[in-house]
Amino acid sequence: MTKAIRIHEHGGPEVLKWEDVEVGEPGPDEVLVRHTAIGLNFVDTYHRTGQMKHPVTFPMILGVQGVGVVEATGPDAGSLKTGDRVSYSGLQGSYSEVRLAHADRLIVLPDDISDELAAAAFLRTLTAEYLLRRLHKVEPGETILVHAAAGGAGQIICQWAKALGAVVIGTVGSDEKAELVKGLGVDHAIIYTRNDFAEKVMEITGGRGVPVVYDSVGRDTFMGSLDCLSPMGHAINYGTASGQVELFPLQNLHKKSLTVTRPTLATYIASREDLEKASDTVFGVLRDGTVKVDISRRYALADTAQAHADLESRNTTGAMILEP
Repeated sequence: MTKAIRIHEHGGPEVLKWEDVEVGEPGPDEVLVRHTAIGLNFVDTYHRTGQMKHPVTFPMILGVQGVGVVEATGPDAGSLKTGDRVSYSGLQGSYSEVRLAHADRLIVLPDDISDELAAAAFLRTLTAEYLLRRLHKVEPGETILVHAAAGGAGQIICQWAKALGAVVIGTVGSDEKAELVKGLGVDHAIIYTRNDFAEKVMEITGGRGVPVVYDSVGRDTFMGSLDCLSPMGHAINYGTASGQVELFPLQNLHKKSLTVTRPTLATYIASREDLEKASDTVFGVLRDGTVKVDISRRYALADTAQAHADLESRNTTGAMILEP
């Protein structure tokens, strides 16, 4: 027997239960992983509440990102072997001490990337990689808008975009967060709680708008994000911290020939080749200091309910991890 955080129904943090679970032996293309650190990501709250509307079988172990050590391998597990340090993103069930995982979704960690850093940064930096380098390739001199700039993903996107030569505008909720993101290289920090961010963006850009908005907030910001765009601009909604974007007429995009995208990381790392290439890029920017990750809070795995409550308060900054 081992311990895991499971839910038996959708709901608030109170539905997260610390329970005994059985973990079998690894089958074909599987390995047994003992977690050393677990990523805590906002997408986990979507799975808990049912916002994703995916088919679910209860009880369900939450979490999609983890780091650990391979303890056993099944047939056809490729080159993985006992003792390998591995990281993964996108495999449901990371809120556990021990788990079975598909070998082809695991990446062996380089010696100079710590377990904690990988748990805090792997999913978020993979997300930044496809957002900045593939979905909309940020070019030197381009001005971009990043919502929730002080959050775990926002900090990484802002740092990486700045290293690519972009002028970065970031929205935050307080003066303290504004100072934080300025320290990460954000050129203009807009406090959305007391400013109309669309008006400020237009003021900053001399009325031109920005070619791309990275929006992880959703309902509260997305329509304003459209107002921030320049002609032929790209609105990227990659998260819904405030709820799903409400329906709007497609004709609203016509005047400026705007493009709207709702991408997922899973699509961009679906193939093994894409996963490996993106992972190599991620380890590179973590290694050379392009991206620095602040682990702001650590929670015992048993205290995941409190971690979720803190995450949803939107008063946190940086990355948060769970410790088995």
